[in-house]
Amino acid sequence: MYEGPVQDVIDELSRLPGIGPKSAQRLAFHLLSCDKADVARLASALIQLKERVGFCRECWNMAAEETCRICRDSRRSPTQLCVVEEPRDVIAVEKTQEYKGLYHVLGGALSPLDGVTPDKLRVRELLHRVREGKCQEVILCLNPTVDGEATAAYLARELEPFDLIVTRIASGLPVGGDLEYADEVTLGRALAGRRRVTAGQGPVW
Repeated sequence: MYEGPVQDVIDELSRLPGIGPKSAQRLAFHLLSCDKADVARLASALIQLKERVGFCRECWNMAAEETCRICRDSRRSPTQLCVVEEPRDVIAVEKTQEYKGLYHVLGGALSPLDGVTPDKLRVRELLHRVREGKCQEVILCLNPTVDGEATAAYLARELEPFDLIVTRIASGLPVGGDLEYADEVTLGRALAGRRRVTAGQGPVW
């Protein structure tokens, strides 16, 4: 145990994902050795993160305004909707430079054992966008995990009544992996080689 403020910082850092007690201790001592101005900038950035960044009202991606920069971009095609689990997956797909449509962030994947049911995800919002918008193709760009595959199958069933094409990204990604850690070439090929999962009319772009 360390002096109160030091232990408090270690305890708080330990609560972050991927940060264990030893890593938290190293970070705490690094902050302790930094100039006060450096620590103040970090503290200010964290406060600004919570105060200024929210979720896009259209796609639920991270946004500093009511809508994100992608939804505001008139060059993006409203006929394609790429469904991902988390905002970080949007960044992963954007790095491929293969996709020019819009996104929809579910906020996770189905996981009954963890209590994540369809009503805990933004499925209702997705169906509303499809019903009210110009969408012709929904791309299920979900992680190739058990939960991701189950979510893709569920969404394919929910989207079946609509007159559109539903595709799933190709198996260029390793099973059990996350989009966040895929390289641009692998993810780009997976996106370009997506496959149809419903019998909707029209081409797959």
